[in-house]
Amino acid sequence: MVKLANDPNQYAGDLYGELTLAESGSKAPGQPLLPGLAICVIASCAAAWLSEHYGMPIILMGLLLGLSLNFVASDQRTHRGLDFASRTFLRVGIVILGTQVTIAQITALGLLPFVGLALVMLLAFAGGMLGAKIAGQKPESGVLAGGATAICGASAALALYSVLGKEKLSQAQFALTLVGISVASALAMSFYPIIADLLHLTDRQAGFLIGASIHDVAQAIGGGYAFSDEGGSYATIVKLARVALLAPVVALVALAFAPAGGDDPGARLPIWRRLALPWFITAFLTTVVLNSMISLPEIATTWSLSLSKALLLLAVTATAMRSRMDLIMQMGWQAVMPVMGATLASLLAALAFTIFVM
Repeated sequence: MVKLANDPNQYAGDLYGELTLAESGSKAPGQPLLPGLAICVIASCAAAWLSEHYGMPIILMGLLLGLSLNFVASDQRTHRGLDFASRTFLRVGIVILGTQVTIAQITALGLLPFVGLALVMLLAFAGGMLGAKIAGQKPESGVLAGGATAICGASAALALYSVLGKEKLSQAQFALTLVGISVASALAMSFYPIIADLLHLTDRQAGFLIGASIHDVAQAIGGGYAFSDEGGSYATIVKLARVALLAPVVALVALAFAPAGGDDPGARLPIWRRLALPWFITAFLTTVVLNSMISLPEIATTWSLSLSKALLLLAVTATAMRSRMDLIMQMGWQAVMPVMGATLASLLAALAFTIFVM
């Protein structure tokens, strides 16, 4: 681990644990993938079992088990496999997620709900950045929390973190953001349908509120159907419209937070370079377009969703294993302030639009 300054939160790490020492070890010639992959798969299977039997969010279970097993990353033989899981499985999982969205689903919302959805997403970003400022965190942590809240939870956080660049956020901050997003989404799924019922919202209003403000895809859909079948159907459309906006949001974040280029530390990369999306985001957008043109069988859509969830679970578990618990303990409650700000802003904005406009 290379320490950059006296501040314990300033470490040269990114999503994949590409720290100087770890990277040199993980890329050593002949180092096998199996040890790291095997540990990651076992922990992910345990997380899936716990989620199924105890009703906890599967991503949260993967995060907690991964953090509890982070000592395995002290063995350099695990580095290559864990890095492969956190990088490659993430990218493929996001591409496959595109099979769940079509352009028709987005246009089915209509102009007014789409404008409201865009407003809710914008305020989620604003709430995340305000929370980061209050807690003394970097703006990037607010963008990460706001994007995860605005789009689709942990998978959006993973995609956004991959374009923010190295040394912008510590792995500890990223891990805590994922934990906060998973817990907030689980609580939202439990309480937002109750809030909608107490306010006597119609099925369409409740569907918009739940679909526009709950973080994770599965929990937004589950929360909608917990209110009513019609509410669940509308919540699904609203939520999938948010997922479809992953690509343009990542492009804007890449444009705003791209690292400087060239020999001059203050030089900026050309706009066309900063707008260039990672290949997996481009592939995700292409998958959405193809899925809009070709109707997949229902069984294929179901299996692709399960595969995407499995790959994202493996990526999250591997990322947690590569996080440093000592940094997480040092950061404390301030690390989750961006998530709290984004969640509250998203809920209030969705409620206001639902009550006064829908």
